[in-house]
Amino acid sequence: MSLVAFVLGLGGARAESLRVCADPVNPPLSTRQEDGFENQIAKLFAEALGEKVEYTWFPQRIGFLRNTLQAKDPETERYKCDVVMGLPAGFELAATTKPYYRSTYVLAIALGKGFDDIDRPEKLFDLPPGRKAKLRIAMFDRTPGVTWLLRHGLLDQGRTYQAMTGDPNVNTAMTLEKEFTAGRINLALVWGPIGAYLALKHPKDFRLLPLKSEPGIRFDYAIAMGVRRDDKALKAKLDALIEQHREAITALLKRYKVPLVDKEGNLL
Repeated sequence: MSLVAFVLGLGGARAESLRVCADPVNPPLSTRQEDGFENQIAKLFAEALGEKVEYTWFPQRIGFLRNTLQAKDPETERYKCDVVMGLPAGFELAATTKPYYRSTYVLAIALGKGFDDIDRPEKLFDLPPGRKAKLRIAMFDRTPGVTWLLRHGLLDQGRTYQAMTGDPNVNTAMTLEKEFTAGRINLALVWGPIGAYLALKHPKDFRLLPLKSEPGIRFDYAIAMGVRRDDKALKAKLDALIEQHREAITALLKRYKVPLVDKEGNLL
């Protein structure tokens, strides 16, 4: 018996479903229509296990884990769901699997708006005052993009948006799409998979430039799956599935135009 087969058999009788905690309105990661890349990876894993995917939906805001992974159904006393498909590796509120991808923040540039010549983020620093004054760069609170703009003298060109709004029917990618279309911004500093949403929906309208970490500003992060701390059997099962399907996962992420980087932040 292979190691993968052995690990996948841990935990005794299988559950009938791979029970996933997810945001129903978080493209391109997860949607109620199950067309996000996290939905597709969950489907891939469930098929490998001979199971189906069962979702508990909740907006990925403050309290997400408390209301999903850590919450029990009051009638059955069973946990509502068992796995979050995307968490930072080492996240302190869950047990995380081995990472299955690493991405980075990007500078998303709307093409045809006067900045098509920008092929490296650093070129923004040396723009003449007249061009620099025309920059309208979306930045999100509590993200490294704000620090980057401040360090490089571009904070005045920033337009601040909330990373988490009170509207569960709108996510960051959808907000950016609306703001770009309205002409209120012409660039954005955003997490890579969110930028990928723009590139996937509007492939001729955007350029994504990866941002490399620098001293005091970290842009790239490894992403893993998360389970409850005591669910060692499921963690082992997911770790084995990640190894077994790593090439398929990478190919899927590339189809979604997610920028993938190595540990040094270099594009793969």
